[in-house]
Amino acid sequence: MLPNIVLKPAAVKFISRIVRFSGLPAGAGFRLAVSPGGCSGYSSEFSAEAAPGPGEQVLEIEGLRLFLGAESRLMLEGVIVDFADTPTQSGLTFTNPNQAACGCSSASSDSAPIVGVTKIEIGAIGRGRPATLAS
Repeated sequence: MLPNIVLKPAAVKFISRIVRFSGLPAGAGFRLAVSPGGCSGYSSEFSAEAAPGPGEQVLEIEGLRLFLGAESRLMLEGVIVDFADTPTQSGLTFTNPNQAACGCSSASSDSAPIVGVTKIEIGAIGRGRPATLAS
């Protein structure tokens, strides 16, 4: 079963650019692997791929092909995916409107990594070069 995901316009633009500038043929898509990451958050890894991998299903949203494994499909149900580009963070963000805010002390730590944001170096986005992730 494919999840009900909302992609905000900034996320659509970011994902479209990753796939378009990947150098892959038409029909390529965006592999998104989401797992639990920290206090009530998400951790993600992503890449542009020519085709879905074994066990992945294709979810088409706004003309984009998302390749999602079983765990990602479960975790993304009802989630809003956006792209943040601020002085303190840049990357995909995941918001689950049905989940309560975190109340643990680790959420307010200034030194804690921002949960649910995967960063990609801007210099890695170019024709014919795969995107490189930075954590």
